[in-house]
Amino acid sequence: MDRIDLLKTFLVVATEGSFTRASIKLNTSNQLVSKYIAQLEKQLDVRLFNRTTRKIHLTEAGQQCLQHARHIVESMDDMQGQLGLLNTQAKGVLHVSAPVSFSTLHLSSCLGAFQQAHPQVSVNLQLNDRKVDVVDEGFDVALRAGQLASSSLVAIKITTIKLTLCASPAYLKQYGTPSHPSELHPDHYLEYAFVNYDNDDSELIQALKANAQKRTPRLTANNGEVLTDVAKHGLGYVLQPTFIAYNAIKNGELVPILEDFVPQSIALYAVYPHRKLVSNKLRVFIDFLKAYFADTPYWDE
Repeated sequence: MDRIDLLKTFLVVATEGSFTRASIKLNTSNQLVSKYIAQLEKQLDVRLFNRTTRKIHLTEAGQQCLQHARHIVESMDDMQGQLGLLNTQAKGVLHVSAPVSFSTLHLSSCLGAFQQAHPQVSVNLQLNDRKVDVVDEGFDVALRAGQLASSSLVAIKITTIKLTLCASPAYLKQYGTPSHPSELHPDHYLEYAFVNYDNDDSELIQALKANAQKRTPRLTANNGEVLTDVAKHGLGYVLQPTFIAYNAIKNGELVPILEDFVPQSIALYAVYPHRKLVSNKLRVFIDFLKAYFADTPYWDE
């Protein structure tokens, strides 16, 4: 038996804490398991287990061997899995969480193109602007915009998201076009409920925070399309990503203001649980999103 198989046998024995239980799990005899452990001990020139009539215990050398064995076996499994993916067609159900407005405006057309390219992948898409728990809620991947807090999740940038502060021509005619954030009317702000700019110290964001403390925003909503539509009717100003506001700006229904003070661009990320081996369906999905939207997405061109 080669050394990798001996290490795998050792891992099962160490995990089960019994030669008998290990032999059952490995579907072999107790004698063969004992023989393989003896071979590994001879090759390593150490004693791995202290044996009694009722139990076995790892020696100090066995404890160290256990750490190395896990790393070696996991690395081998990962290598075999990754190489196997090269010859495996993407298939299965992909559970995706994504923001509402981005999905309705842009992701739906992308998904159609993706499923034409990968017909054996089914997508279960759940729309929600809140920060879902990817692991506990059973998602393969979540799309998130903005600054990401450090976590155990892997984050892959999909595209750049520019922000714009804008108001309708009618609003600007009535109240004037501000040249500085301090000139904004505090109660005219149309606020997105899920936004978090705690780490942004730009003048505009600080002004919006200060204004919110002085006066309650005219409207707070958890949907950017609603806020943008309200702004189009002249009821206030709104800070939105360009993927929502671009059509209204293009059609002259909204006008960007205070462009020199708008916060820096953020990003759209695909986040997924930290695994050494990424499924083929997830890998092709992320690659497709990156290619479809590019670093400068079509709505900003």
